[in-house]
Amino acid sequence: MPLVTPLDANHDPETKELATFFNETLGFCPNSVLTMQRRPAISKAFIHLNKAVMANEGLVTSALKRMIAWVSSNATGCRYCQAHAIRAAERYGAEQEKLDNIWEYRTHPAFNEAERAALDFSLAASQVPNAVDETIKKRLHEHWNDGEIVEMLGVISLFGYLNRWNDSMGTTLEQDAIDSGNQYLGKHGFEVGKHV
Repeated sequence: MPLVTPLDANHDPETKELATFFNETLGFCPNSVLTMQRRPAISKAFIHLNKAVMANEGLVTSALKRMIAWVSSNATGCRYCQAHAIRAAERYGAEQEKLDNIWEYRTHPAFNEAERAALDFSLAASQVPNAVDETIKKRLHEHWNDGEIVEMLGVISLFGYLNRWNDSMGTTLEQDAIDSGNQYLGKHGFEVGKHV
């Protein structure tokens, strides 16, 4: 059972309207947002930030942003966000081979060097203590411009917030997200854990 139960999707009309964004991303409004709306200023600010971070301003695709989110969530151990990120990557057109082999992004031929640099950045930036170093910086700048690196770190930072929110709340994982988690992450031990 979550620390705080989500409210009905109709609780705050402004949040409900803004949350239609998640119908494209996930196919449903996440329970995390339904919990945040206990303080509507938080739910609304979060949705606006999410939309800004996930906007595509350069060559970082929607699918890659969601894979960056998955790597970040995997590093912190948040099962809720792992399932959401892999589901969103699928919905935004990540190649099947990448979805099936996300755990092996460093060596699998489905991933190119630019993607590996981005995903290694996500892993390093999500660790405590932070592991972004000169090697990560150099590799990033070989493939991405400053604006694209800002976009990536926006995703990593957004998911840092979400990882802490959802793991602390024990947010209940929605069935569609469970299905995606089991499909793409199950062979590596994905489980719902506290997000029942």
